[in-house]
Amino acid sequence: MHREGMKASDGSLLGDPGHTPLSKKEDIKWQRPRLTRQALMRCCLVKWILSSTAPQGSDSSDSELELSTVRHQPEGLDQLQAQTKFTKKELQSLYRGFKNECPTGLVDEDTFKLIYSQFFPQGDATTYAHFLFNAFDADGNGAIRFEDFVVGLSILLRGTVHEKLKWAFNLYDINKDGYITKEEMLAIMKSIYDMMGRHTYPILREDAPMEHVERFFQKMDRNQDGVVTIDEFLETCQKDENIMSSMQLFENVI
Repeated sequence: MHREGMKASDGSLLGDPGHTPLSKKEDIKWQRPRLTRQALMRCCLVKWILSSTAPQGSDSSDSELELSTVRHQPEGLDQLQAQTKFTKKELQSLYRGFKNECPTGLVDEDTFKLIYSQFFPQGDATTYAHFLFNAFDADGNGAIRFEDFVVGLSILLRGTVHEKLKWAFNLYDINKDGYITKEEMLAIMKSIYDMMGRHTYPILREDAPMEHVERFFQKMDRNQDGVVTIDEFLETCQKDENIMSSMQLFENVI
């Protein structure tokens, strides 16, 4: 099923934020397609990085994104290749763009906010960008290194179901105490809907995010203690077809 226009079922992980309002002509074709190229190029963070490496006026054809000509190379490239599901050429291309956009070698929260405001101009992406940045910023020092950046992207775009679910739990666990509360889940849901703006489909009532959170907790909170643990989260998600199918919507908001 094509992901655009896909409607998440009741109890979905991310709700139904609709589709990313990006022009199809922006999709970049890669050499020798492997794994999930389509998913890779729908990622806002990847598009942001590679836009800086494409020639001016480029139509983003294969010949104009010649990965083998990349000169920049991060230290420990082989180690990164072993840690991620990206090829060496993909890592080189991502690093080249990363250094072009972030000469210091670090991404800060303001950069995340700028990225998402560009890709979701019809909404307010500030809060979602804040939560997403914190999920990438594992050590909480206010900056993301290239290595942390691509490891996170690898999980989101090409990780196993279990890896993606663990990453999602970390995103929802805003205060990183090992539990998801209704308040945390609601904050994330509202930030996604705010970011999608008028492109959210179906048009949402004001109480829709709360209804989604209530459904989520009815399924997840097995012992009814008001919080969801990582074990409850993983077990329920992997047994629920509606939640698992909604995992595909990660591509639209990352």
